[in-house]
Amino acid sequence: MSQPSTPAPGASRPAGPRPGGNSGSPWAAGGAVFAGVLLFVDGVLGVLKGIAGIASNDVYTSINDYVFKFSVTSWGWIHLVLGVILILVGWGILKGAAWARGTGIVLASLNLIANFMWLPYTPVWAIVTIAIDVFVIWALCTDRSAGDPVRSS
Repeated sequence: MSQPSTPAPGASRPAGPRPGGNSGSPWAAGGAVFAGVLLFVDGVLGVLKGIAGIASNDVYTSINDYVFKFSVTSWGWIHLVLGVILILVGWGILKGAAWARGTGIVLASLNLIANFMWLPYTPVWAIVTIAIDVFVIWALCTDRSAGDPVRSS
């Protein structure tokens, strides 16, 4: 019987891709799929938040002396438009579209900024959304797998 050859002490392995062809972390690849789901869900919630702001001005608390002063209806339109685009990009990430990863980073950043400015209206939900956006940005930036994140393992 032949024994598998082992490298001599002090010798290093040849540099090359890891077995399976995935050069990224499995956590990041799984995180990219989860980021797609989170963007999709965050988009749906943004659409609902936007519809609530557009339909009625008294759904959210009005802030009088705030630096970023928009009407609740304006905020509703901002969240509605961002939400629809987030849904599309989240779906693109789940389908493995090449354009979706970079677009997801940009849109999660814009959504993070919008929710930071939205803090006085719904502080707890805005902070939750900001945390989700930070995770989405991290997951999409650290995923090094090529192709569809759902199929690569």
